Amino acid sequence: MSGGGISGGGNSAGGPEKAAAGAPAAPNARRGPVVAALMLGMALAALDGTIVSTAVPQIVGDLGGFAVFSWLFSGYLLAVTVTLPVYGKLSDTFGRKPVLIAGIALFLLGSLLCACAWNMGSLIAFRIVQGLGGGAIQGTVQTIAADLYPLKERPKIQAKLSTVWAVSAVAGPAVGGLLAAYADWRWIFLINLPVGGVALWLVARHLREPSRPEKTRAPRIDWAGALAVFACGGLLLFALVQGGVAWPWLSAPSLALFGASALLAAATVVIERRAAEPIIPGWVWRRRTIAAVNLALGALGLLMVAPTVFLPTYAQAVLGLGPIAAGFVLSVMTLSWPLSAALSQHAYNRVGFRLTAITGIACAMLVLLAFPLLPFPGAAWQPALIMLLLGAALGLFQLPLIVGVQSTVGYAERGTTTASVLFCRQVGQSVGAALFGAVANATLASRLASAPDSIRDGLPGDLDSVSHALADPGSLSAEAADYLRRAVDTAVDHVYIGAAAAAALALLVLVFVAPRRFPVITEETPSD
Repeated sequence: MSGGGISGGGNSAGGPEKAAAGAPAAPNARRGPVVAALMLGMALAALDGTIVSTAVPQIVGDLGGFAVFSWLFSGYLLAVTVTLPVYGKLSDTFGRKPVLIAGIALFLLGSLLCACAWNMGSLIAFRIVQGLGGGAIQGTVQTIAADLYPLKERPKIQAKLSTVWAVSAVAGPAVGGLLAAYADWRWIFLINLPVGGVALWLVARHLREPSRPEKTRAPRIDWAGALAVFACGGLLLFALVQGGVAWPWLSAPSLALFGASALLAAATVVIERRAAEPIIPGWVWRRRTIAAVNLALGALGLLMVAPTVFLPTYAQAVLGLGPIAAGFVLSVMTLSWPLSAALSQHAYNRVGFRLTAITGIACAMLVLLAFPLLPFPGAAWQPALIMLLLGAALGLFQLPLIVGVQSTVGYAERGTTTASVLFCRQVGQSVGAALFGAVANATLASRLASAPDSIRDGLPGDLDSVSHALADPGSLSAEAADYLRRAVDTAVDHVYIGAAAAAALALLVLVFVAPRRFPVITEETPSD
């Protein structure tokens, strides 16, 4: 039953990972609408964070709930992260199409409910509904992209998806600001409906999956494992998000949550070992290639916290830029990242996935270490240049790993593999936010405690007051304002050093854990 089905691979003849090129899943004429649907679906997830963050002042002004508004993002992130492994297994079991359709529909339902929210609590709950759909979109779109194209063509679709993220990073704040200023913040959710509706129609009409072998028994769904993964991941991420914010790290609530997460993790391992078709199969960690990519991209999530979370604060507090200019300093990274990713095929076709990724992460480590060397206060072009170089390095690092690991598994395992990679990256991001937040807070606290007596009384008395002082530097004396700016500069420098350490960790994983050559396979799946 082989034929023109979805192919798993192929590489150029000159590359170290060689495999016969498989046939594409479908003619270009039929792939076009599906690719358009994937890009629209990815745009829903990519625009979400940037477009919502711009409208937060209007949302809080209308609904209240300033003390908990951060859960608009944390709740969504939790839902996306903990559902990724579940959707990955379901897509391998029942096919990509029903999972993607369900995910888009759930995301649109959540968007509609968010637009109807009556207070901050209801909006947070509906954002979690959005996240439940977003987890299906992120993982399944990446999996279908690998299904549609043989290995030598995958950089094309991955570059298009990377471009969606780049455009969203630039356009999201502008669109969110315009809607919040000239319409109503509820439109930032309603705008998802026509975009998602078109994506839903294109997927339903044009996506054709290969016929699947008939099974003698109905597939078993590991509901116990899914619930255990959801509970363990949710509790751990909740502890990371709230730790150091709602309560101290070594307080009873924090220790209790981490202890309960550890117990749930042990229970999850037991459940998954006994399951006939586990949500997170053991082979995900027994295969060196997949385990190495999971760990490396987990480190990527960790280091990405430095530019995405702390650079805007640096640009505004240290450089004195406005929000728009600060956003531009960060957005230049999204310009070089997809370009570098698109060109990375020329490198990995010659020297292999592993060596290409090693080169990228080694360059990223050096770029991150260069950030603390910037002069104080410096000019805006200096961190912008750092971000431009960082985007180029990370494009060379991430795409070869994703394309490479997807090419080491067949169609029936690709959804689970892709979801595990994205899951590790999301968990790394959550851990990084907690870890580097603690580093920044400790540095600021130390600097405030060691301030000269002549300005100590004029400085914020605690960390909670620092943000208010930064927002209104006129309330401080010139000497106190300069001291506080230098303290923020030092704190961000320490975060970037930590990010460089995360890059070094990824480098060590690729050098000592990843195999020298990824075991690329060629798979011919049943035809349509």
